[in-house]
Amino acid sequence: MTTPQGAPASRRTRANGDGTVYQRKDSRWEAAGYVLAPGNTRKRIRVYGSSRTDALAKLTEKIAASNRGVPVITAQGSLAAYLTYWLENVAVHQLRETTHTRYTTVVEQYLIPGLGKKKLAKLTAKDVRTWLNDLRTACQCCARGIDARRDPNGQASRRPRCCAIGQCCRKRLSPLTLAYIHSVLKSALEHAVREEEIPRNVARNVRTGTPRPRRFNPLTTDEARQFLAAAHGHRLAALFELALRTGLRKGELLGLNWEDLDLDSGTASIRRTLQRTTSRGLATLPTKTISSERRIALPASCVTSLRTHRERQARERDLAGSARQGSGHVFTRPDGHPIEPATLTRHFNTLLREARLRPIRFHDLRHSTATLLLEQGVELVVIKELLGHAHIGVTATVYAHVRLHLQRQAIDLLGRALGRLAEPGDGDDPSVGAAVVR
Repeated sequence: MTTPQGAPASRRTRANGDGTVYQRKDSRWEAAGYVLAPGNTRKRIRVYGSSRTDALAKLTEKIAASNRGVPVITAQGSLAAYLTYWLENVAVHQLRETTHTRYTTVVEQYLIPGLGKKKLAKLTAKDVRTWLNDLRTACQCCARGIDARRDPNGQASRRPRCCAIGQCCRKRLSPLTLAYIHSVLKSALEHAVREEEIPRNVARNVRTGTPRPRRFNPLTTDEARQFLAAAHGHRLAALFELALRTGLRKGELLGLNWEDLDLDSGTASIRRTLQRTTSRGLATLPTKTISSERRIALPASCVTSLRTHRERQARERDLAGSARQGSGHVFTRPDGHPIEPATLTRHFNTLLREARLRPIRFHDLRHSTATLLLEQGVELVVIKELLGHAHIGVTATVYAHVRLHLQRQAIDLLGRALGRLAEPGDGDDPSVGAAVVR
């Protein structure tokens, strides 16, 4: 880089397109340059740093991203533009595909319609709180016109109602859904803070309260026995038994490969999950979290049922011949293809009806495993490792009602022991410290 004659050495020129860097009166350094903005336009941005090198590095990073075709969002743009940028260029690389799909739905259905027109730099905690309060009290059928779009000539169960006929059904969002929507906004704004687009995350200053955990209906001991008896002889009997006895998730069960099982030592390695995605269809994905990738012990009855299932699968392979697909999965369709999660749910619901059991979700089998283990006195840390929870606090929170039940049993046991101490006996009453509490 050359220095013009007569110009001070500190005022070196920069190449066209490199932007400008100079020191402000408040001693901070400011760098400015043109970058690609949403809508395929060019926009001048400014970044700041404590030194010339710091400010120049920030500007260079943004210009490099702009040269790769990634639009740079500035705080002067709308929240809708920033959320779209965040989903397409940041979250897509950090989240599982199924999670990214849920985030996209939240952004499109709730965040952009409610807050999208606000400037990112001017968004306040009051804006977020007001929007959440409106969302909490609004009927979603009326707000989104869900029932107005129904086909009048369709099935009876799908006829227009609510906002389409002027009789509001008052269908409001649950506290858990509101908390999830709020968490998506906090995640997006947190990235804006890390990129120094905004000074603070205003969504974190808004408290929505702690929603109650989702209620679930685990099977009782008698119902669990009834379920296993009904599953006996079913083509997927080994899957249902494995689900109830180990608490594996639906995707973890369907993603199991034979190479993950060691039936001789009675262990299973949980490495992947099978889920239906928007872009790839039925796909094998990593486990839900790092803690979900684990090695578990298999009950002896599950080892026996898995051996029987493998023999059945070999017979199906011989009958199908070359027409059968070889996916390597433990649980497949008769033609060898992986089982759709929705198909497994239908088999499960049919089995419940045949067993004359109350309707529950497939995921409630996982809750049943933990509940039954807790009632048998198994340590919480053992259940945490079996279920693959990231922290023991998750296990303790989800199954707090079970622990309360066990506390009640312990208190009643102590009450009976103290009651025996109060009974009149020969001579003086024994001291509490000398009593044997069983």
